[in-house]
Amino acid sequence: MRVSSQGVTVVALLADPDAPTEIAHRMAQILPARLAGKSGQGRRFDVEVVSEPFTASTEDPSTLMRRIMDRARAESWDIVVALTDLPLHSHGRKLVVDLSHEHGLALLSLPTLGGLRLQTRARRTVEEAVLSLAGPRATGLEGSPRSQPLLAPFVSRFAPIHPGQVSEEETSDLRYVVSGPRGYLRVLLGMVRANRPWRLVPGLSKALAAALATGAVATVNSTIWSLAESLSAPRLVIATVGSVALMIGWLIVDANLWHRTAEHSSEARQRARLYNASTVMTVGIGVLVCYVGLIVINLVWALFILNGQVFASTTRSPLHAAEYWTLSWFVASVATVGGALGSGLESDEAIRAAAYSKREQERRHMLQDDDGDQLVT
Repeated sequence: MRVSSQGVTVVALLADPDAPTEIAHRMAQILPARLAGKSGQGRRFDVEVVSEPFTASTEDPSTLMRRIMDRARAESWDIVVALTDLPLHSHGRKLVVDLSHEHGLALLSLPTLGGLRLQTRARRTVEEAVLSLAGPRATGLEGSPRSQPLLAPFVSRFAPIHPGQVSEEETSDLRYVVSGPRGYLRVLLGMVRANRPWRLVPGLSKALAAALATGAVATVNSTIWSLAESLSAPRLVIATVGSVALMIGWLIVDANLWHRTAEHSSEARQRARLYNASTVMTVGIGVLVCYVGLIVINLVWALFILNGQVFASTTRSPLHAAEYWTLSWFVASVATVGGALGSGLESDEAIRAAAYSKREQERRHMLQDDDGDQLVT
């Protein structure tokens, strides 16, 4: 077991800025006690959190492991577990965690843990990684790490996780990856979770202002009243789908969020599909949140401003709860179209900042620069 001279194993959580750092700080509060309890024999652990962009300019796991090793040599750490919210790939597979028992290093890609219960899953994975690195396997007393994979902590019936290929020249000696459709879905949900799509609404202030203004005017428009009363439920659903799709498409196209790769390999195309799918889901969730908010706001506005007699004289229908709901629903679709037009006033940087995490923005900017260099050459 790796133990410092004071009899305490020092564990460093090296985390990318933003969400990984937040996750690391939360787990650091309980990790020492949990690690001591699981390891037994009175062992003690000291956990430190270091926030720095160690994934800057690269997504290659081997390069990242070398960076982590160089960083660990400059400090008095016994074990280093690096956390990133970027999706990492190795030999065509989606990387979950890389382990180096010889150097006491681990690299964890958070998106592969999925979009639900991320804090708990991340904590459990870090715990098992630390115990593996600190245990007899790290000292070579019970065989090589390659011959004793830690399947139990990482296996999930929802997304098959299994040992992955490790080259002899790599720093890592044990690797876990996910594969198959369920693994793809899990990584996709993890990427969407990392982007925090609920931040899209407050991040698009001009689009939101345009949508609210459009909704306020449409609510008091007699033509809108008549249209809302004449539309059946299926047509209202079509209006919803159409307006939401228009908003999603407009944001993606206007802010150039669609990722295109200049590489022709199947792995590059697979990564591009994954990135684009996460973009569509992130923007889609944000737009749906905005749509639901518009329905609520329009309903409150209609309850305050509409006059039942005027409405009945125009539409020849009494103003009851069903009419309030139908009108608010239809106006939300109209307002969403207005919001799509208003989003054209937003800068591309503002839309990207609202749609992506900080590390994802940097990653996409790096990929665009690389693709541009390839096209020039």
